Amino acid sequence: MANVVIVGTQWGDEGKGKIVDLLTRHADYIVRFQGGNNAGHTLVVEGKQYIFHLIPSGILYEDKKCMIGNGVVLDPGVLLDEMQELQDNGLPVTPKRLMISENTHLIMPYHRMLDAGIEAAKKKGAKIGTTGRGIGPCYGDKVLRRGIKIGELLDEDLFRDKLKENIEEKNFLLTKQLNAEPASFDEIYGQYMQFAEKLSPFLGNVSVELDQARKAGQNILFEGAQGTQLDIDHGTYPFVTSSNTVSGNACIGSGFGPSHIDTVIGILKAYTTRVGEGPFPTELFDETGDTIQKKGAEFGATTGRKRRCGWLDAVVANEAVRLNGVNGLAITKLDVLSGHETLKIANSYTDGKKEYTAMPGNIRTVQRLKPVYEEIPGWQEEISHVRSIDDLPGAARDYVKRIEDITETPVFILSVGPDRKETLLLKNPFNP
Repeated sequence: MANVVIVGTQWGDEGKGKIVDLLTRHADYIVRFQGGNNAGHTLVVEGKQYIFHLIPSGILYEDKKCMIGNGVVLDPGVLLDEMQELQDNGLPVTPKRLMISENTHLIMPYHRMLDAGIEAAKKKGAKIGTTGRGIGPCYGDKVLRRGIKIGELLDEDLFRDKLKENIEEKNFLLTKQLNAEPASFDEIYGQYMQFAEKLSPFLGNVSVELDQARKAGQNILFEGAQGTQLDIDHGTYPFVTSSNTVSGNACIGSGFGPSHIDTVIGILKAYTTRVGEGPFPTELFDETGDTIQKKGAEFGATTGRKRRCGWLDAVVANEAVRLNGVNGLAITKLDVLSGHETLKIANSYTDGKKEYTAMPGNIRTVQRLKPVYEEIPGWQEEISHVRSIDDLPGAARDYVKRIEDITETPVFILSVGPDRKETLLLKNPFNP
């Protein structure tokens, strides 16, 4: 029995979905514990691509139980669309395969309207690069104690009262401050009552079921969204997401005791990418950056936006190891770096006056930082066919070893291509 948390170590898009898919075969339960449909997990199975935004990646295994925890903010329309797509592909999602915490907060249409309106009203340099999915406003309502939980849909009087109160407040903001159209109470009420009918069989107490699974000796895999540098407390604020993306939230966002976590796996892309606005010290603006972007097919799974690409940032990697208590790394997209004569790793930053080995808290200081690189020989060979670390080119093995030395963390998993079979499981956290 083991309980394992998967987290991203950079700004998201590290390839968590593929690693979750790999480890799911050893798990009994797969739990999504934070974020919303602003995250996208892309999997390639036997040449077919699947993109999930809400449903845990483990849903592709018919004998596993997937859970959406209370730390998630849920757009029921998006969830039902994902369920329908799986149904169309011969993978029906039933209450035996998916449970939603009754305490999960709902994204409402007015959250999306506010998200888009607030972002549009900001000046160019102040834009966050939000996906516009309503994530931030929904988490804001949760903290302000004005949110609506999915379990409250089953009490029509309670839902009606809370919706009326929210509509009155949100329409004032939409019409008076943002000069936007108001939200319709009747339209939202009718739509969400239909959602309630379809989703009510999936609601339950995730915390209780997970505790029962733990006591029964079953394996539990906790799946995070986004990356450590997008954490609302520990990331490059305010260019972050609206939830805690670090491993500690696996417990808070699912109702699972922290003393029961056995292993934390940090997903580390062999280089660094970022989508949207915000500082990115190792970003490349040259042909090398374009080459990595094209070869790595670096487009956001949720928005389709081109990802910004740069060399591996060891400052960011070490921050993630410390903040998450990472026990092992999963390095992804190592194959993308094939063909480069020289590779670079940033071990520190400088603003011309001071050297930094940790990310500063002042965002304007972060925006001024320049990376201090070490150079490492690259390799020319394509490596997607490799199935043993010993068969990697010597320079590729040296690069992996250098990452282990810098982070003081062993590599458990190594991905050399997008398909399931193009992944080397060096150490299984469920069978330590």
